[in-house]
Amino acid sequence: MNQTHKIHVSLGRPFCIVLFCLFFSIHSSAATNHVILVMGDSLSAEYGLPRGTGWVGLLERQLKAEASSWSVFNASISGETSAGGLSRLQALLDQKKPGIVLLELGANDALRGLPIAETEGNLHKMIQMSRQSGAKLVLFGMRIPSNYGQQYTKQFSALYTSLGKQKGVVLLPFFLSGVADKPDLLQADHLHPNVEAQSILLKNVWSAMAPYQKMLKKQ
Repeated sequence: MNQTHKIHVSLGRPFCIVLFCLFFSIHSSAATNHVILVMGDSLSAEYGLPRGTGWVGLLERQLKAEASSWSVFNASISGETSAGGLSRLQALLDQKKPGIVLLELGANDALRGLPIAETEGNLHKMIQMSRQSGAKLVLFGMRIPSNYGQQYTKQFSALYTSLGKQKGVVLLPFFLSGVADKPDLLQADHLHPNVEAQSILLKNVWSAMAPYQKMLKKQ
């Protein structure tokens, strides 16, 4: 009896350790940090702006002003497409383990006339990857000038509305609202918002993040 009991004990300890390690591994993979990951293009990468004056920098200041423990990691690249963002996202999710992902991509796809289905598919994959990592998500809706054709213009805007209906996705209907139709808030290229416009962009983003405000206040 005693020998049998000892065998069970000796086998039980390593088995329990294996179970504990497995549980810890699963739990750790789903854990997130107090990090906001920004995946964007030139509109979020301070194109043509003095360093630190873009809306992402203003978001960092907003969080500090509210004594939030959250930080911002800006992974935006000027000229980035949805395909480029998709190729980089998994590594960033693994490295930063963000609690929130701000997804601002697709405009460069449209400027290049890429198929709507391709852009929508890439953004859909990025949304799924972000959710699977445990992150909350805000999708930035974009629009393009009507000179790209009425049908293409409508389809492009509609793809964000469609993606925004997915579970767990907060949609900012139009990122450049209050800016795109005001020439005095645009740079000389008439595409990129100037310094004065950045506070408006932050207001748009901050309002869209309303469902996550309680999260941002937790230490």
